[in-house]
Amino acid sequence: MRLRTLVGLVCMSLGVALVLGQSQAQPSFIAYAELNSSINPITKDFLLRVIAEAHRDGASLLLIRLDTPGGLLESTKDMVTAILNSPIPIVVWVGPAGARAASAGAFITMAADIAAMAEGTNIGSSTPISLSPTPSEGEQPNQDDPARKKILESVSSEARKIAEKRGRSKEWAEKFVLEGKSLTAKEALQNNIINLIANSREELLKHLDGYELQRDGQTVRLQTAGVPFKTYERTFKEQVMNYLADPNVVYLLLTIGIYALIAELFTPGLGVGIWGAICLLLALLGLQVLPVNVAGVAFILLGAALMVIDLFTPTHLALTIGGVISLLLGSFMLFNFESFEAPALGISPVNIFVTVGTITAIFVFMVTKWLLIQRKPVATGKEGMIGMVGTARDELNPTGMVFVMGEYWLATAIDGPIKPGEAVRVERIENGRLIVRRT
Repeated sequence: MRLRTLVGLVCMSLGVALVLGQSQAQPSFIAYAELNSSINPITKDFLLRVIAEAHRDGASLLLIRLDTPGGLLESTKDMVTAILNSPIPIVVWVGPAGARAASAGAFITMAADIAAMAEGTNIGSSTPISLSPTPSEGEQPNQDDPARKKILESVSSEARKIAEKRGRSKEWAEKFVLEGKSLTAKEALQNNIINLIANSREELLKHLDGYELQRDGQTVRLQTAGVPFKTYERTFKEQVMNYLADPNVVYLLLTIGIYALIAELFTPGLGVGIWGAICLLLALLGLQVLPVNVAGVAFILLGAALMVIDLFTPTHLALTIGGVISLLLGSFMLFNFESFEAPALGISPVNIFVTVGTITAIFVFMVTKWLLIQRKPVATGKEGMIGMVGTARDELNPTGMVFVMGEYWLATAIDGPIKPGEAVRVERIENGRLIVRRT
């Protein structure tokens, strides 16, 4: 009995030791991903995929390197919700030096379990702004607009909610939105916006090893020393779609596609039709990602139609001018979404004016050339002989033979008689007979 009891105690001890050893074992790996573009639906889908796959693969921690100028409001809300409800701890590191967590990036950073920044980075400037229609250069949004006040209050409340959830400064989170304030890494640490300052990923991992944080009422102790990394990268499709999520790229592809197809339609065999079709299809993919304004697309198509019609009607550039105005209106109205105030979003006015200016110059050149051709005398067929100089072969008194353009013609002289060998000029053609006068 004693032997059995002793064996049982030994087995129990071994089992407890095994369980404790498993609970204290090193975590499997640290998931790593980079967000170094604007915040858009493609970026949102990428982050949600990484969180789900990292949890499924058994990652103990997700480390995100962030460098973004900002992005769309709706995409940011979805990303923040995913980070706040992540089943694994998430660390957001704004780095290396020169990186930024502007506008939407500030929300993503504050939502992380642990927020870190490198020296030489900044965070903030999270004032939302409507990108449709684009304000004129130098024009400031109307701060007294009731709709704008409503948006500001909604976004600032989101900022306060995130800060409260993660124990960060609600005052500075609100200042990011209402006042457009921005902080350096040291200032963000002093004002309780971030948890750590690390100038490299290796330095960050040293700080994180043994770091304790609260998750769902429990204390979680991170282990990063000697833990392997697994990098999650964008798929080829995500890379292409992220590139097409840039409004400037979509705008250029759309205009190039439309006018290339027009050129191929009126000049078959030119060879630009296939490239125009490809550009147009890529633009349509981008328009599926971005919230497009149908009125903007209609104005762009109307502008192209007016310019083409002007090539075949004697309006003397009137329709081209109308087409330019329509194209400008459509360009500024093409996208309709709420975003954070970020210069990387929206169609650049320089892009619009360069594109519209190039198209206008081409159509003005084509219309003026068409007008010159219409006014130019006919240079082929019998009509092309008017004004030509020849030689009388017979005495024209008043009718005889003349030699014009290498051929003999029956001609009648207006101011005859004209002797053989004298030079004559063709005035007109009547019933197949040349009417000439002495020259």
